[in-house]
Amino acid sequence: MRLYVIVAVVGTALAFSGCSKSGETDNPPGPPPPDTVPTAAYDLTQLEISPLFSPDPLTVPFQQQDNAELSGIAASISNPGILYMHNDNMNEPVIITNANGEDLGIIVLDGISTLNPEDISVGPGPVPGKSYIYFADIGDNYKLRSSIVIYRFEEPELSSVSATTEIHINNVDRLVLKYPGGPYDAETMLIDPLTRDIFVATKEGGKSTLYKAAWPQSTSEITALTPVLNTPFDLLTAGDISKDGKEILLRNKSNIWYWQRTINSSITVALEKAPEIAPYAGNEPIGEGVGFARDGSGYFTNSEVSTPAVSTKLSFYKKK
Repeated sequence: MRLYVIVAVVGTALAFSGCSKSGETDNPPGPPPPDTVPTAAYDLTQLEISPLFSPDPLTVPFQQQDNAELSGIAASISNPGILYMHNDNMNEPVIITNANGEDLGIIVLDGISTLNPEDISVGPGPVPGKSYIYFADIGDNYKLRSSIVIYRFEEPELSSVSATTEIHINNVDRLVLKYPGGPYDAETMLIDPLTRDIFVATKEGGKSTLYKAAWPQSTSEITALTPVLNTPFDLLTAGDISKDGKEILLRNKSNIWYWQRTINSSITVALEKAPEIAPYAGNEPIGEGVGFARDGSGYFTNSEVSTPAVSTKLSFYKKK
């Protein structure tokens, strides 16, 4: 039996800011972005469809169907074939699965209390040659949080996992980030594997500002996020950068956008160029996660909720 320790959070307002999903489209707006931030000029209605990926995904139901609000998804680097997911409720563990949607246990961050984790990524970190999981506690529906937190920890060894696996992590870096002009809601985090910079994209109606926390991020002090690009994306829910740093994905609940990036270009420069529309079958009741396969062979998406008529599922869009 799995044991979950629920940590009480003082203050009803904070609890609502972390967990409530109601009224997302009419939440109070965040502060306006600075006038000096560059703005991507492309028209989202005029984009071309990417020819690189199959439009027909390979889809499997998750073996475990009691996850209420699946959010991010990321492929392991240290453990081939393993995928990480999570629910976006308070104090949730990291879920271990694979391309078949199997229940392979959980990872528990001991001593860590989260409010609203919304995305997850895998990439490099403090020790060269090692791979780290980044767990983004960045959701803030009512824009009440004075700061957001990204938890970083070394990938555990997962050579033998099953539904009863429960791995406890004690060594966790706490990266506290703060927007310069006031709080935002956000569900999208990107880790640049070439620079180790962290990016957070705000979730707003009809727009999104990309913020950067440059490497090295402090583990003892609050890091000020820097706005680097205004974009026209509506209510972003997830994103990812490929392991080699050459491909970028962003998504919301209806669309996925894809960029190719040259190695000598920054993330900001890459996203200033018009993306292509990546295939999405629209087969998820509330689709929130997107992540590249470890080997670059395509990308995964997952659905947030299940209904009596529709199960939670994992979809894979393979490169042609």
